[in-house]
Amino acid sequence: MSRIGKKPIEIPGNVTVDLQGQSLKVKGPKGELSMTFVDEVKVSLEDNALQVMPVDDTQRARAMWGLQRSLAANLVEGVDKGYEKALELRGVGYRAQMKGTNVSLQLGFSHEVNYTPRPGVSLATPKPTQIVVSGIDKQAVGQTAAEIRRYRPPEPYKGKGVRYVGEFVRSKEGKKK
Repeated sequence: MSRIGKKPIEIPGNVTVDLQGQSLKVKGPKGELSMTFVDEVKVSLEDNALQVMPVDDTQRARAMWGLQRSLAANLVEGVDKGYEKALELRGVGYRAQMKGTNVSLQLGFSHEVNYTPRPGVSLATPKPTQIVVSGIDKQAVGQTAAEIRRYRPPEPYKGKGVRYVGEFVRSKEGKKK
């Protein structure tokens, strides 16, 4: 039995849910998102809570049960509160600057890196060494943060690079004489 799948998804008061068959539309103060459930699960809307149940007892149905419940819960939370990931730049001369909706990164290359975010995701630079990625789609926010981090991942000797705020990078010992 799926521990995650068993939990009902509570719908906040400022979020409206439209369930028609296997398609779900969620509308809230931050925006609107939709998804289609796979055929291995059935969804019901009972007293202001979504309940996801597997159709049969096959391996795929049990695997999809928790996944589909998590995806639907992410939609509800996204339109209600939104998602945010913060990145920090560590290194001499590493900085970020907004140019319109794009961000221009100086990461020790001979050129600056310009990153254009995907639709529905917004970028902000509160400090020159910090980037905040925010949006209502959890997958898009995480993917955007991962793409920015991929330009210069943190290296283990000096710790330079782009890392998530609070990420621990294990340091290695350098060469000995």
